[in-house]
Amino acid sequence: MNNYDEELLYEKNNLKKTKEWIKSEISLISENESVIKDKIALLKKSSRGSYNEELETTEKLYEIISKNLKNYTEASKEPYFARIDFREYRKEKESYYIGKFSLGDSSTGDEIVIDWRAPIADLYYSGTEGEAYYSAPIGVVNGELSLKRKFLYEDSKLKDIFDEGINDIILQSASMDSGENALIDEFLKINLEKNTGSKLKDIVATIQKEQNSIIRAEKSFPIIVQGSAGSGKTTVALHRLAYLLYRYRKKISGEDILVLAPNELFLDYISEVLPNLGVDKVKQMTFEEMAKKMLKIKGKVISKDKKLSLILEDENTQSIKYIVNSSKVKSTMVFKTMLDRYLKLIETRYSDIKDIKVEDYILFDTKEIKRLYLKDMVNLPINKRKEEIKRYLSLKLNDKLNEVLDKLDFYYEYTVARLKKTMEDSEDRRKKLIEIYDERDEKKNYIRSQGKKEFEKYFKEWSSFDIKELYMNLFNDIDIFYEVTSHKIPEPLYEYMKNELIENNDKGIIDLDDLAAMLYLKFNIEGVPEKYKFSHIVIDEAQDYSLFQMNLLRYMSNGDSFTIVGDLGQGIYDYKGIKSWEELNEKVFSGEAFYVPLTQSYRSTIEIINFANSVLKKQDNSLKPAKPVLRHGKKPIVESFKDSKTFCDKVDDAVEEVYKLGKKSIAIICKTHKECKKVYDIMKKYSNFSWKLVKENDDAINLDNIIIPSYMTKGLEFDCSIIYDCSDKNYSQKEIDKKLLYVVLTRALHLEYVFYNEEISPLLRE
Repeated sequence: MNNYDEELLYEKNNLKKTKEWIKSEISLISENESVIKDKIALLKKSSRGSYNEELETTEKLYEIISKNLKNYTEASKEPYFARIDFREYRKEKESYYIGKFSLGDSSTGDEIVIDWRAPIADLYYSGTEGEAYYSAPIGVVNGELSLKRKFLYEDSKLKDIFDEGINDIILQSASMDSGENALIDEFLKINLEKNTGSKLKDIVATIQKEQNSIIRAEKSFPIIVQGSAGSGKTTVALHRLAYLLYRYRKKISGEDILVLAPNELFLDYISEVLPNLGVDKVKQMTFEEMAKKMLKIKGKVISKDKKLSLILEDENTQSIKYIVNSSKVKSTMVFKTMLDRYLKLIETRYSDIKDIKVEDYILFDTKEIKRLYLKDMVNLPINKRKEEIKRYLSLKLNDKLNEVLDKLDFYYEYTVARLKKTMEDSEDRRKKLIEIYDERDEKKNYIRSQGKKEFEKYFKEWSSFDIKELYMNLFNDIDIFYEVTSHKIPEPLYEYMKNELIENNDKGIIDLDDLAAMLYLKFNIEGVPEKYKFSHIVIDEAQDYSLFQMNLLRYMSNGDSFTIVGDLGQGIYDYKGIKSWEELNEKVFSGEAFYVPLTQSYRSTIEIINFANSVLKKQDNSLKPAKPVLRHGKKPIVESFKDSKTFCDKVDDAVEEVYKLGKKSIAIICKTHKECKKVYDIMKKYSNFSWKLVKENDDAINLDNIIIPSYMTKGLEFDCSIIYDCSDKNYSQKEIDKKLLYVVLTRALHLEYVFYNEEISPLLRE
């Protein structure tokens, strides 16, 4: 028996022991869970609905135990995915098994399996054999790393082991311009060749060194990740969340984190990653969903995808021009400046500040209130200022009322003294004095009660704003519009923007660009709701956000902690999206963000990546082409078709080939949704297979045999992509076509077919 066989046998025996141990731990945890559950039932019965501290503590304990039970149960199939042997300086060598979750022995307290996020696990991802170190809470730990072993499972059984330095393979990509060798381990190669599914998977076992550095970076500054298609940027961002929640678990929880995704379909696609990593309660939503909730607005939203489809499908060039220019204006930092000017107008013109009075007595004068509102508290949102002014003045209210009462006392004392001088002591004088004292006491009681009522009434009536109404008024009042825009927006465009806003409002719909603007007004007038302030925010497909939107999201961040991932090469909303990460860094984050490129693509074969890179190189940017992981496959098939029946026959042949290879997720990708409906009808008529038409508002999907518009494929991946009609009419030399085509050409893992009618797109010509 050679050394490899001995090691494999050893690991199989160790796995068997570990699984037996996990089984016994599950039994103990289950018993404990049952006891705690019974205790909770008794405590609930005895408390009879009233607060019980012991009940609250027990319920929290039950939650921890239940989570442990879930983790141990999941780990019972594949407890760990790696092993490292590390000898700390001046200590004995130890073996550490690394898994998705930390697994500890309840009787001894020993950690049998190390959590992948633990400091020492960093050696598995970034360490190299020989002298090595890792950073721990106690400081840097130095030592020697003598083994990095990876485990390959099949049906929960250990199939193979891979040791770094033994199983690494070096392959040469003849198509790589640099001519450099690329290093890849066989373990990664095997994992990449697996089929895709309807959900994004976690990658804890195959995280690469450059990905690991992003995942484990500090959370105290924004990170901008420019990731080539297939570089795993979304997966890295989600694993980074899991890592941050582990590292800062005493300070933040899942509720303190927000993930913004491009659409509902994508949210469904990534929905299993965080739960699989043991992370829950993280808010995952689209920008429009979040904005609607905060603004408490109902109705349909004209999303960026809907607007793009209008631009792609509308044959009226003048109409397209207005749609694009309107969106372009509302996406800039110049528009933010315009709204800031409008807010200044709102501060003064819409804030009728008067004295707070009771009777003819001034409790607080206009000058003092204006000073607080326009100077001392100007850093607060407008409505917050009012709340703070009310709070501040309420502390002085009794003193002010007492000052008024002192004046009343002085007045009545003077009246009594004068009466005593002018009238002899008599029954009439005594009656008069009683009347005066009664009038004084009645007046003082009235001032006390009425003063507080007037104070409350003043702040109630101090104009509270309707955000939507304010935004509508910006466009409806031409004088205000031109005052805040300094006549920089041409009148025809202004008229279009105004009429579009009014028409949308009448129909009960709202444009995403207007949602962002209203949210900006809300933040500056009412402040950000507490439940929408986050310790960390992840923004996926960030290139599709405008600088204005990105600036808006900073209001929701505690400490500017962001993970921003995107690909400028896929910036299909280039009329409003981010043009360069440098501009985002400078204009939004004042140069404080940390930029990281991910150029290695793990999704597709060399042949597919090189094919897609030929289109990327024709874009108007300076992005470096993606470097493919050295996984070879079939070259993309590029063929013409004469009619619908021919196209359908070619697609059916492609499907047969995919199925023969044991693959299953197939997408026919059309440029627009209108085109998708046409192809759907064709396939329904001629195809031997069933197909599902993906709609813009779909929030869940099975990726097997779908027909999907180009702009909805971002972030998704398929075993096979079939691109419909890649002709010169559909994909021209326009920048938007270059980016759309690059997106659709980078979705396939294994096979790619490109069909065109009449003349092929110039983007695919040599």
